[in-house]
Amino acid sequence: MTAAGFPGAYQATVSVAAAVTDGERHLAETIGSVLEQTEPEFELVLFDNASTDATHEIMRSFADPRIRVERTGERLPRAEARNRAVALSRSPLVKTITDGDILHPRCLELQTQPLLDDPGLTLVAARRHVVDDKSRVLVPRRGLNGLIGTRSGDEVARKIVRSRSNLVGDACNVTFRRESFTAAGGWRGRRDELLDLDCWLRLLHHGDFLGRPEPLAAVRISGGPRQPGYAERVRGEHTAIVAELGDSPAYEVRALDRLVGAVLAPVGALRRAGLSVLASRSEKREERERERALAAA
Repeated sequence: MTAAGFPGAYQATVSVAAAVTDGERHLAETIGSVLEQTEPEFELVLFDNASTDATHEIMRSFADPRIRVERTGERLPRAEARNRAVALSRSPLVKTITDGDILHPRCLELQTQPLLDDPGLTLVAARRHVVDDKSRVLVPRRGLNGLIGTRSGDEVARKIVRSRSNLVGDACNVTFRRESFTAAGGWRGRRDELLDLDCWLRLLHHGDFLGRPEPLAAVRISGGPRQPGYAERVRGEHTAIVAELGDSPAYEVRALDRLVGAVLAPVGALRRAGLSVLASRSEKREERERERALAAA
């Protein structure tokens, strides 16, 4: 049997790699959304990062030959776990997801074909919905403002500096070339809050970007309280990334871009705070619904 579970010399076009830590609540929905893809030639690598809940049992419950389940006995940091999941996969194109993510049925089809058609592309992203714990859409069609179509790494970097936000998006709405990911050094733990953005910018040293207008994935946000200092860490990491881009010979980020970003930085912070408020309201609504259901029982 090959990596994708098929006999013979089968080679999947794209790998979906998931590193999961204690993800029992939404994992089945996430796996189901991958298995419903219209792109037939994919493998799904599920890496259990030493979970203590029912994560491993849920992974094993899917009897699909395209799935391979791996696990570690020692819990790894988030970046290292993601790198391990990618390393376990074998296809030339890769998408990484986490428990709770949801893929549109045509996500892999619409993201892999441009990469197959154009060797100059290194990364394809799409808009995504932001959903709550019940998979209800809180914010539709989020991301890629000003980044639809084919763009150079310079264009993407300048847009990010100006917006002071991750316009490219989360892991679930991005598909990339393995060779570019390897050359870029993979995920790096030094930017824990902006892990994705740090990776996308390094990937774009190795090719162009394509932004698709369709929402092809959904990322889940919880209404629970953030860890203390979250906003400050995000702001600090954004500042460090902007400084690196300004000094990088790989990108032509201009002084004007940095000035616009400094002016708009509070707007980005407000957008992030607004998402947390929406998620919190949704969670409170869900709690009220549970209470009414219990009272009516």
